Amino acid sequence: MMKVAVIGAGVNGVASALKILEHYQAEKRLNVQVSIISEEFTPNTTGDGSAGLWGPFLLSGTEKSKIYQWSKSMHNFLEKIWLSEDAGEAGVCLLPCVRLSTDPNVSVEDFWRDIVYGAVDLTPEQLAVYNKNRDVKFTSGLSFVTYTSEPLKLLPYLTKRFVRKGGRVEQQKVTDLESFVRDSPYDVIVNCTGLGSRQLLNDDNMYAVRGQVSRIKANWVFAAILDESDDGNYIIPNTESVVLGGTHQEKDYNTKVSDVDKRFIIDGCRRLMPGLVHTQHLFDWVGLRPGRVQVRLESERRGRKLLIHNYGHGGSGVTLCEGCADDVLSLLLAAKLNSKL
Repeated sequence: MMKVAVIGAGVNGVASALKILEHYQAEKRLNVQVSIISEEFTPNTTGDGSAGLWGPFLLSGTEKSKIYQWSKSMHNFLEKIWLSEDAGEAGVCLLPCVRLSTDPNVSVEDFWRDIVYGAVDLTPEQLAVYNKNRDVKFTSGLSFVTYTSEPLKLLPYLTKRFVRKGGRVEQQKVTDLESFVRDSPYDVIVNCTGLGSRQLLNDDNMYAVRGQVSRIKANWVFAAILDESDDGNYIIPNTESVVLGGTHQEKDYNTKVSDVDKRFIIDGCRRLMPGLVHTQHLFDWVGLRPGRVQVRLESERRGRKLLIHNYGHGGSGVTLCEGCADDVLSLLLAAKLNSKL
């Protein structure tokens, strides 16, 4: 029996484990055991605090062709869930969105515009609505429809699906990857430890991207508004609250709520949508995104064992997880063809 361990229970870890397990079950090969090993599980992962809006974000030097491929795979995956009876349990919703830019020399990034639904550029008249009472004007915008997949619901759904199919879940903190690979009974180890790879692998290309958000009660907000500026804000409705953001402070490891950032978030979002002044504030949250110079998705041999790395997804963990899981499986299958794994 081939034994596979996925280290990390964030959305990329769970998606990778599920992808491997479902592949072998579909092939009717039942001599594979897949386990997720992690110190923390939902609702205590970094992704649990995010809004789960589909959209490539904070991916630094990763190739656009790869981002496109991975993002499209996830969009297709979410579409399947949305069309199924699992949509409510998985927290998958269709959401109208508007992305706005204040840079007169750069249009809103739209290399993925054919993935989402109904993407159209905003007209000058439409931009004028958003530019009321603004000193720095928006110069371009893109309107489209895509999905949210709230990690607080998506992660339990994927984990339940994994366990129901025979996957194993083990709470364990891995502090030494070398010894784990060497001494554990697993033939394949998939490293999805996110920011933890900085210490686990001494990967100096990893860095925290601090994100602070506020959640409010505003059931009348049905569309997302996202300012692409470096100091921009965003408003993203979830099923039971609305996420206001945000910050992306590189190499900032402070996990405490900042009153200065909270003021920036609330004031900025109220400028985008003045009606937010009448909403109920619920709570604030801080998470450290796993930033990296580029996503690391590759395999290496450790004796007779295979080690696959899948981490450094920046602010796009949910957006990339299904596509990256596809590549994890491809690396595993390629290794099996070329060895006695």
